[in-house]
Amino acid sequence: MVSMAFSTLFSITAPFKSFTHNKTANSLYTCAPSMTLLNLSSKIPSGFSKSSFVSLRLPLQPSQLSGFLSKTARTPGVVYATAATEKSLHDFNVKDIDGKGVSLSKFKGRVLLIVNVASKCGLTTSNYTELSHIYEKYKSQGFEILAFPCNQFGGQEPGPNSEIKQFACTRFKAEFPIFDKVDVNGPNTAPVYQFLKSSAGGFLGDVVKWNFEKFLVDKNGKVVERYPPTTSPFQIEKDIQKLLAVA
Repeated sequence: MVSMAFSTLFSITAPFKSFTHNKTANSLYTCAPSMTLLNLSSKIPSGFSKSSFVSLRLPLQPSQLSGFLSKTARTPGVVYATAATEKSLHDFNVKDIDGKGVSLSKFKGRVLLIVNVASKCGLTTSNYTELSHIYEKYKSQGFEILAFPCNQFGGQEPGPNSEIKQFACTRFKAEFPIFDKVDVNGPNTAPVYQFLKSSAGGFLGDVVKWNFEKFLVDKNGKVVERYPPTTSPFQIEKDIQKLLAVA
């Protein structure tokens, strides 16, 4: 197994995969080709000590080199997309909190922040409060928050959809869309989360770590950033502003 101690040099060999895989309606709202070997041992994110480095050996298609290199100098603490994908978020269908089918193509042209939420987590109050604030501030500029309840982390979203909806609307005045409860990890992972994780899986294809992990999606339905659960919505505000400014 690979040792994750950053004081130790290690190599990871992994194929770079190519995955093939407007305001919305009121009902949605809730109140073997040749490959090139790339050595990235010199691409050390700022914040790591000079004595610590990671060597990645990734067999890439030549046409994928430029896109991958553009992702190597990023902000520490944020997991970025590591694989190209032909699909977009807009290709998926989900169910809303009331069990009605929703095509995510409704959100074409809008910047999206996708969050797996829970009602009984230590992060619940701060995240719901800040999410509601940011949504109110930017919804008229083409911004949406898509919340997916999940009970896989400490059993902290145990109630039925009706209870989740009442909690979010009554306590936090959430007006952004909340969807059907889903799995975000494991064999029953919802297809939309399979897409999100394949688009921004981290160096080792990371699973979602806990409640309130966040994916930022551009107007074309492509994942551009991924944030750990401890990143507050307010910390993402500048990234949201940048994507909203893109024509």
